[in-house]
Amino acid sequence: MTRLWLGIRALILGLLGTAMLLSATEYHYSYLPKHVYPTQVFPVTILASNARANQSVVFHFDPTALQKPLNSSPVKVINGNDLFYTFYFQANNEDDVVIPALTIQENNQSYPLPSRHIQTQTLTADAPSNFCGLIATDCSLQTSQVSMFDTNTSLVTITLRAHEGNPEAIHIPGALEEGIEKLTRQQAVVTAEYYFVIPSTQKSITLSYYNTVQHRFIPTTILTDYQNKPVAAQVELNPKASHFDQLKKYGSIALVLFFLVMVLWQRDWFYLILLIIILTATIIIYQPRDTLCIQEGSSLYILPTPNSRSSTTITEKLKTPSLGEHGKYFKINYRHGTIGWIRHEDLCEN
Repeated sequence: MTRLWLGIRALILGLLGTAMLLSATEYHYSYLPKHVYPTQVFPVTILASNARANQSVVFHFDPTALQKPLNSSPVKVINGNDLFYTFYFQANNEDDVVIPALTIQENNQSYPLPSRHIQTQTLTADAPSNFCGLIATDCSLQTSQVSMFDTNTSLVTITLRAHEGNPEAIHIPGALEEGIEKLTRQQAVVTAEYYFVIPSTQKSITLSYYNTVQHRFIPTTILTDYQNKPVAAQVELNPKASHFDQLKKYGSIALVLFFLVMVLWQRDWFYLILLIIILTATIIIYQPRDTLCIQEGSSLYILPTPNSRSSTTITEKLKTPSLGEHGKYFKINYRHGTIGWIRHEDLCEN
């Protein structure tokens, strides 16, 4: 009887141990690309088998590794008892990518995953001449705006939305100046506003990006003929700002005239008070812009970026109205309609 009881007990403990072993969460890489291209953004997915949807999991990549994930918190997808955690990485220009070693902390358990190497392959060998450097699983042109930058050049502003894209690597073939204005990355989706300067005689430009799903270059044509549109972007890089500014001005004038008529017609103090408030606000908003004092010998830059080229040099000490401000740069209208940017450090001390 004692032996039978011990046998049953051993069997029960064995079954419990097996059940606990089968129910334990297992972690391993479910997706690693075989190769990537320079500057490409790509996903790395970790599969948690037999996992609970509400379990608390913390991921610790090796802090000494050169490669870091772009997102600190992974994208989580639930499929039955399996959880998929996706991190996004970006390859550098030439070297192979090394995914750093990972330690996964679940409650009091630690699950280590070793580092992995991903080969980097060259893409530009087969790239067309209009390839702009963008690599993505999908990309769409959200907006495009063209304005006259000066008498010989046009300023083009485009907004791009891409999945697993690398807009930091964009280079516009034939652009005189270019730069990225705003970049927002949320998990796999990245939105960027890019601007570039081209000769005003150029009426269109065709750019290609590489689609990593279709494995081909996809062209997009942007019309760059502003067709005698008014000079925009006097305050901001985006030409839409000037049109909105005009609408605000006309709206303020209409309100002032309306309440002036109501005061003369109704002779009511209420309308007079509203008229005074609106008139005061209009004067404050549209008062003359600040006057800048610029030192002799200062460079006038085409764009408000550190790598922008200088279009000319201020030959003498100059006082001129500020057309706008962008970071540490001020926009001015120099001689003969030349619009450019002055660094804050080039302003007069007083």
